[in-house]
Amino acid sequence: MDIKTINRFEKAQAKTLPAFAKLSLALLFIVVVFLWAYASHGNLPNNTFLIIGAVFGAYMAMNIGANDVANNVGPAVGSKAMTLTSAIFVAAIFEALGSFIAGGDVVKTIKDGIINPALISNPEIFIWAMTAALLSGALWLNFATSIGAPVSTTHSIVGGVMGAGIAAAGFSIVDWGTMGKIVASWIISPLLGAIVAAAFLYFIKRQIIYKENVIEASNKFVPILIAFMAWSFTTYLVLKGLKSIIDVNFITSSLIGLVVSILVYVFVKKIVSKSSLKLANDRKSVNTLFNIPLIFAAALLSFAHGANDVANAIGPLAAINDAIMNSEISGKVAIPFWVMAVGAFGIVVGLVLYGPKLIKTVGSEITELDQIRAYSVAMAAAVTVIIASQLGLPVSSTHIAIGGVFGVGFLREYLDLNEKRFLQETRKKFKRHKRELDFMQDELDRLESIKDKSKAHYMKIVELYKKIDEREDLVKQERKDVKDAKSTKYVKRDAVKKIVAAWIITVPAAAILAAAIFFMIKGIMVTA
Repeated sequence: MDIKTINRFEKAQAKTLPAFAKLSLALLFIVVVFLWAYASHGNLPNNTFLIIGAVFGAYMAMNIGANDVANNVGPAVGSKAMTLTSAIFVAAIFEALGSFIAGGDVVKTIKDGIINPALISNPEIFIWAMTAALLSGALWLNFATSIGAPVSTTHSIVGGVMGAGIAAAGFSIVDWGTMGKIVASWIISPLLGAIVAAAFLYFIKRQIIYKENVIEASNKFVPILIAFMAWSFTTYLVLKGLKSIIDVNFITSSLIGLVVSILVYVFVKKIVSKSSLKLANDRKSVNTLFNIPLIFAAALLSFAHGANDVANAIGPLAAINDAIMNSEISGKVAIPFWVMAVGAFGIVVGLVLYGPKLIKTVGSEITELDQIRAYSVAMAAAVTVIIASQLGLPVSSTHIAIGGVFGVGFLREYLDLNEKRFLQETRKKFKRHKRELDFMQDELDRLESIKDKSKAHYMKIVELYKKIDEREDLVKQERKDVKDAKSTKYVKRDAVKKIVAAWIITVPAAAILAAAIFFMIKGIMVTA
């Protein structure tokens, strides 16, 4: 998406939905959640924190929608495979479907087991800690969204739970081994995402874009690339997005993915072959072949995100609900439908009202994306999670996606630094084809000057015209390649610094906030 398009959308959106209206709608959703929690649990003893937890859970869910969903649809929007409006529509539907269908009936009350709840003997203190964790995670996400920094919502709630846990029971409550893995994910996730995305982009450039006959190369490799995409996303969806519905291992899920990919290959092969007859022999035409796959990728990533990350909003809320209902602390709890609804609808509301800011950041403010680059980023999101899950490595889907954007951007920089050789080769081809064109034009002039013209003579002229047309197209394309190669495209350093800094401080910032909020709640409750 170019900056002018984004600005036009934002101006139009500002006219129809000003900031005050967005805030009003967000507050309306929170009020609805408050009224529902109060009406349905008003007779329960000690229900105050359940109602407060419901409000904070709604606030957290909205911030997840505003910040985290951008990673799923941002590349597709930035590459113009989808409009911003259609991306929000698709993401909203599939986020909600993922939450309701595959969000799970049971979640861990303590995200990723980072603290030991057994060390908190008093259920009331546990409720205060979970309330503080929810609010701190939401506040940090709100701040990150306001500065345009896509951060990990999982890390935000992890930091909140850790900080509140330390405030409630001391440093011994934290599983520091798990925290070490989370710290490791700050490096592993973006690095793997960048490598996978760059590898796919480099393969496409070498096997398709740099070939003289781009269309012929596309007919051969695009169906393979899309089929591999079908395999990876099917495997990813079965392993991660549908794990609460069907529990299968990697082998089974990959075999399911293989069957789907074969069917997709047969189908796409025919479509690409037919479409290529109408396409020009250039990169722009090849890009259009990835439009539909990118839309499917955005939908599937949104579904998987809704299935996995809804727990970040509702996990602590479900824990609060269970502690109040049963007056005890459980490691795992059942999720009531109303709690799931708060998470699902909150994510959708946050996405619709405040999602465009981060979609813009991911789609266009780090580096320029086209469909091929967006495809590489989408592949990084799926393939990296599959690899990491098999190796037992901790990864963040947010960091993977942004790392993928970094990867394609820095690969372009690297290739631009090595562009002299490409420029020399392109110039040589340009000069050779120009000489051949001039020679054919001279030959055409000579043939047309001959007075005695037989049928065979006319056939030579017609054939020569065809060759001249083909050669002229090649010369035009090579002139464009030389021009494009001269314009270096860089990753925006300021965006990289801002995002990386936000990643590094997410856990400690959320933890400090949570500890402060916990002590504030404790002070209020003790003196009340």
